[in-house]
Amino acid sequence: MTNATATPSEQLLTRENCAITFIDHQPEMVLGINTIDTVSLKNNVAGLAKTADTYDIPTVLSTIGREHNGPLFEEIRDVFPDEEVIDRTTMNSWEDEAYVEAVEATDRDRLVMAGLWTEVCVCFAALSALEADYDVYVVADACGGRSTADHEHALERMVNAGATPVTWAQVLYEIQRDWAADGAREAHQISIDHAGDFGMAVQYGDFLEE
Repeated sequence: MTNATATPSEQLLTRENCAITFIDHQPEMVLGINTIDTVSLKNNVAGLAKTADTYDIPTVLSTIGREHNGPLFEEIRDVFPDEEVIDRTTMNSWEDEAYVEAVEATDRDRLVMAGLWTEVCVCFAALSALEADYDVYVVADACGGRSTADHEHALERMVNAGATPVTWAQVLYEIQRDWAADGAREAHQISIDHAGDFGMAVQYGDFLEE
């Protein structure tokens, strides 16, 4: 029998070991998405963006053909109004020198990735980051594909290459982990704003404690 201790797994994301990147969450890109409705997608992206901001996690923002495809969702821009947005021509952001330099500048070896489309801009970048020795976590519900097959097979391909699939809420709670630790109040509010039924439960619990 092993001697277990109250120590978290080294596999868990923390505010100190990861960076988060948002890739091509743009109006024109949404028009090809059929695996998640726009309201849910924007809600999940907002929850992830607020998570990055709350825990001061380094964040890399990127668009493709901004002049044609439009700016990043306002849900991202409102959280990071002063953050540089790297505009690209390459579908694979990892083939854009400025993007790779921005990721390298975070000095983190775990990269949490979300974007549009799952099967193109997310998948290509994830596979490239994995080959560059990053641990990659793909936020499945902050991504979207042209079809269920596109989305699911792209996720499968990334997982087979070594990526870890997560959801935006999983990232939030994995980083917070202790409701007595700093950030709990902000995590409660993110849950209330974006976590659906669980957010309502959190809101009611906070009400009872007032």
